[in-house]
Parts: sequence; C-alpha cells; structure tokens
Amino acid sequence: AMTGAALALVMIMGGGAHAASITPPSEAFAQNPGSDYFLADYTAYEAYLKTLASQSDRMKLVDFGKSEEGRTQWMAVVSSPANLAKLDHYKSISKRLAKAEGLSKEEAAKLAAEGKAVVWIDAGLHATETVTSQGQIQVLYRMLTMNDPETLRMLDDVIILFAHDNPDGMELVSDWYMRNPDPKKREFNSIPRLYQKYVGHDNNRDSYMSQMAETTNVNKQLFREWYPQIIFNQHQTGPTGMVVFVPPFRDPFNYNYDPLVMTTLQEVGMAMHSRLVAEDKPGSGARSAASYSTWHNGMERSIAYFHNAVGLLTEIIGGPTPESVKLVPNLQLPNGDRPMPIEPQPWHLAQTVEYQWTMDRAVIDYASRNRERLLANIYKMGANSIERGSKDSWTMTPTKVDAMNEAAKTAKPAAEDGMMAAFFGRAGAVDPTIYKTVVQTPESRDPRGYIIPSDQADMPTVAAFLNALIKSGVDVDKATKAFKVGDKTYPAGSYVVKAAQAYRPHILDMFEPQDHPHDTEYPGGPPKAPYDITGYTLAYQMGIKFDRILDGFEAPTERVPDLIGVTPGAIKGSGKAGWLISHETNRSFTLTARLLKAGAPV
Repeated sequence: AMTGAALALVMIMGGGAHAASITPPSEAFAQNPGSDYFLADYTAYEAYLKTLASQSDRMKLVDFGKSEEGRTQWMAVVSSPANLAKLDHYKSISKRLAKAEGLSKEEAAKLAAEGKAVVWIDAGLHATETVTSQGQIQVLYRMLTMNDPETLRMLDDVIILFAHDNPDGMELVSDWYMRNPDPKKREFNSIPRLYQKYVGHDNNRDSYMSQMAETTNVNKQLFREWYPQIIFNQHQTGPTGMVVFVPPFRDPFNYNYDPLVMTTLQEVGMAMHSRLVAEDKPGSGARSAASYSTWHNGMERSIAYFHNAVGLLTEIIGGPTPESVKLVPNLQLPNGDRPMPIEPQPWHLAQTVEYQWTMDRAVIDYASRNRERLLANIYKMGANSIERGSKDSWTMTPTKVDAMNEAAKTAKPAAEDGMMAAFFGRAGAVDPTIYKTVVQTPESRDPRGYIIPSDQADMPTVAAFLNALIKSGVDVDKATKAFKVGDKTYPAGSYVVKAAQAYRPHILDMFEPQDHPHDTEYPGGPPKAPYDITGYTLAYQMGIKFDRILDGFEAPTERVPDLIGVTPGAIKGSGKAGWLISHETNRSFTLTARLLKAGAPV
C-alpha cells in the first residue's frame, strides 16, 4: 500500500506537471493582467479562456449566448475532472432541489448528500469597474493550477461558474484606455458612448425585466439552467477610507424573501470578512459602511434573493491607474461593521486582485464546507414557497404594522407591559388578538395565483411581461379552453401564474405593490435615503390587466414551454384614404417608427 507521504508526493508531482502545462497570464497577454497601466480587452480574455480550456482538465468552456453587439458570452465551469465528467447529473440535482416540485424531504436529503454546491462568480458587469475582469483571469489560473489540499477539496465539493457579464463593455473600455501610448495619460472617463449598448450602467437594473441580451443570457444560467445556491456579483469602487464593502447589507430587506436566504447571506459575508482579516488584508466594511440594502429586485445579486439564492455584492477600490487609500479619521476605530481599519497608503491594481482572490476563495470555501447545507436549504426555501402558495397565507408589510399600532391605541394593553418589560426589552407588547383581527383578515390574504385574461387590448405587452417572468425561471400556464373561477369566466388562451412554486417571492414582487419599510435615522426621525428604487411592480408598469385569486382554484391549462411568441397583426382595408393605428397597443409606436423610417406620412 502507498504511504500517505508517498501519495502526497505523487499528488504534488502530478500537480506540478499539470500546472507546468497551463499557460500563465503573464505569458498570454501583452502584460500581466493586474499590473499598473494595463487592461486586457475581451478579445485577449476570450483567447485565454480557450487556451485554458484546451490545457486543463478542471475546466469546461461554455458559450451561454451572444451580447447585444454579437460577442460570445463565455462561462468557465471549474471543478474536479470527476465532477466535470458528470456535469449534467449535478446540474439536474441542482435544478430538482431548487424547484422543489414533487420532492419529499427524504428524497431531497438524499439529493443534497449526493449533489455538489454550485457557485456563480462573475466579472465585468460594469465595464468601467475594470478590476473584476482583470482579477478573474488570475483567479481562474490559480484554481486550475494550485494543488494544495484546500483547493482540491473545493474542486471536489463545488462547481464554480466563472462568467463574464458584459463582453462589449470590456472591449470598449480596455481598448479606449490602452489607446494612449503614454501610460500616465491613459484613462477611460472620456469614452463618448455607453459601455453597454442602450443602458450603460443600468445594465444592473435590468434583472427582473431581462430586456438586454446579456441579462437574458445570465438569468437563463442562474434560474433555468444551473440554479446556483450562491451568486457573487463583483463591483467597484469601495467606500472612501476603506478598501472593500462586503456583505451583510443594511436593512431593509424585502419582506417577500424566505428569511433563510438572509441568515445564510450573513454567514457567507462574515466568512469573507474573516478570511480577509486572517490574511492580514484590512479595510473591509459591512452594513453601515455603505448604503447598499437588499430591497430592490432589479440587480443581479438582489434578484437572487427572490429565487432563494444567496446574492453577494462587493465594491472594491483600485484600477489600472494607481491611486491611494484616503484618510477618514472616523473610520480608524474598529467596530462590528469595520473589524480591521486600514491606514492611508498608495494603492495598486495588483493589491486589489489579491483581495478579489481572497474573497472568491472565501466564498468557494464556504460552499465547500457547507455543500450539503446549501443544497438542503435551497430545497427547504423552495418547498416553503410551494407550501405558502398552496394555503391561506399572509405577508407582513409596514402598512399592516401601522394598522396594528393604530388598533392598539384602543385595545387593552398586554399584561406584561410595564417597568420590568421595558427593562428586558419587551416594551410595546399589545393585545395579541389584534394579529388576527387586523393582519389575518380574509381579504388581506396572499393570492394563490394570478389570472391574465386573453381578451385584453394589448396582448403583445402581456407576452412581454410573461416572458420577463419566464426568463427569470417562473412557471407560466396557458388555458386550453374557457374556464370559470368564482363568478368570472375567462376565455381560452388566458394565462395563469400559480403562487405555489419555488420562485413565489419573485412572483409576488412582480404583481404586488411594494410597501417600503419606514427606514429612519432613529424612531420618529428623518428617513434614510433608500439605496435604489423602492417601487417597481412590473405588472403595473406595463399596464397588465390581471385578477388576484385569493382562494385555491383549478383551471384547464398547459405549461408554457418557453418564451411566448406574438401573433402578427394584419392590415385591414384598401388604404385609399390611409389607415388608423390604435394607441391601445404599445407596439403601435414600433409600427409608427417603422413607417416613418420608410418615408410614409403618419
């Protein structure tokens, strides 16, 4: 039998040979990505991915769609060779657990024990935030060549999806920066066009709508193909006087989430902080260190929460042009949100890349050590959603809290109210019957589902709305014949979105009005500025006519298999005197634009 020492020697020697056969970034690019005054563009990045895929048995390169300008979006799937040989099997386990349909607890536990954690780590969403793409190159190389026990454990336990969000932006920004032969004059602040076609920086507000090709491609991988339990979306820049913002985030979080996704988010975030501190990398901050919250559905990391996945956002300083960490005296004293302050100092891109490596490593390590828990928990959250959508349920909102407080003014106080209750933090208790009489009224129940009649004027916009849901993994059904629910009859072709599915939080967030919490500086004080949009109900924004169904119901439907097409319109009449174009349909404006382009008077 081979001794442990001999086996370790074989592993090291084998690993060394493997690493030696893989081209390092320093040899593949004009300069080493991460060095000062240099940015690799997407053409070079793409070529390097293909080189790595041809040299490593730890990586499979996947084309997951075209960008708006026609470039290929690539995803490097990294794991052990044994796992890569069974990718379809592990993808199937990930999907079954995330969707949770038809799975018993016992079956789910067996799948969680067998499956592999899936982690998405992307780069380049905001192209002028250049460090994420340059750093990803170095992270990939290290994951493919390192053979220490921790790396091998990670590769055995986790399937990592290293993806690029914005190829067009990386090409534009990098080429613009490198166009100047004098390194000291390189910059990208003067780029005269958006770095992402049509939307620029707001490509990270498109997640629930999926208007852009890139968003559609990403959402397909996240919620229709791979169902990762952790989604890590990397940004910059960090707060002044610090290096990086790392979760957890400040309140409020959206009340539609399963609370388990928020507690897990805090675990992962603190694991990242702990690893930075353990590796003597100061300057990380959480919560009060920045304004980021977890309310809005439009961002890549935040749409994750509505799909029972942990969404991570980091914001880090750095760039190809050296800068410095500023001195903010009030940030020099450590606290729970800023455990290890950093001294003012010069800062280089290579340092940022090392921080990015540590944070990526912390996330993958967490997924490895908690592989079975992550898989079991995403099933648990999906099953919770299905259960809540299958029975009478109520969602607590700020308006309902206000109603309870108002009702308490005329109700008898709770018995435990008093000096001792206040001392032990129990002040404010009110008559418990208020919960039933104010919150859990029959009319305030959550819908069991939504019906969208097929006889409304603007069905092309209905299709666009439903396609946004489908692109984010929501199951949509279509009536095969007319049916009746309550006193109302719906025609054939009407659409049904049942709440009893794993992505119920997303469904409620797209149909129900947002009720943003009273987030104030102190009780009775001025409101804190929200981080982003607080109200965005897509069904309202698009003018969709739908009915909220509060009781359980059945309908003769079939599952919509993929994106919904629109039946072409028709031109009626001879047109001798002209035509009338109705404004009832949003696409009438598209038709008008096409007629004007063709030179027709409109």
